[in-house]
Amino acid sequence: MANESRPCPCDIGDRFDYGGRGQEVQVEHIKAYVCKPPASTDKAVIVIHDIFGWQLPNTRYIADMLTTNGYIAICPDFFVGQEAWKLSNDWASFNDWLKTRNAGKIDKEVDVILKYLREQCGAKKIGVIGFCWGGAAVQHLMLKNPHLKTGVSLYGVIRFFEDRSSLLHPTFFIFAEKDEYIPLEQVTLLEQKLKQNCKVDYEVKIYPGQTHGFVHRKREDINPQDKPYIEEGRKDMINWLNKYL
Repeated sequence: MANESRPCPCDIGDRFDYGGRGQEVQVEHIKAYVCKPPASTDKAVIVIHDIFGWQLPNTRYIADMLTTNGYIAICPDFFVGQEAWKLSNDWASFNDWLKTRNAGKIDKEVDVILKYLREQCGAKKIGVIGFCWGGAAVQHLMLKNPHLKTGVSLYGVIRFFEDRSSLLHPTFFIFAEKDEYIPLEQVTLLEQKLKQNCKVDYEVKIYPGQTHGFVHRKREDINPQDKPYIEEGRKDMINWLNKYL
């Protein structure tokens, strides 16, 4: 099970030295990072950050990657001005910190972002991806938001929504084999529940030898043994979005 002295291994991996090609905008009460492709498109992806917040360069790197694949990408501040987690914080305070940032209570912000994407960006087909905390948020949205077309949950925290599996939209779940926070038995149980209850297309994929955060928190150049899996995870994510958007 998870290491209780450090209840989320989200600090495994690297912080990218990356500036981002998009821009920061204010959307009603929410700050957001937006990147648009050179050619106009009606396809957009909402990117939901992990506990390190909307300004983490790694998350913006993935948003820009989506844009190079033809999508409008937006990464809003789903903590709405509350501080993101910092590595200097005491892990003993993590659960209290988390209580004020519920991955299942982002519906108001998502509605604001959907309106912005439709009215200001011309988006008609909108999907969502998310990492860790954001991966759990993706599962929440796939269970209840009728306006999204598809989602990709990357090492989303299963225990937040483990009792709910009647997805509304096609959803791709990416997990790491050696994730100390999401044990494989939880992934197996999720698969069983999806098989029983889910009426839409879904896929659950476990990447061998990988740890929590591998798709956006590991650098290929200093983790050569992980490079094929990092690239595979990113490619699988794009392919899923291409299929359903």
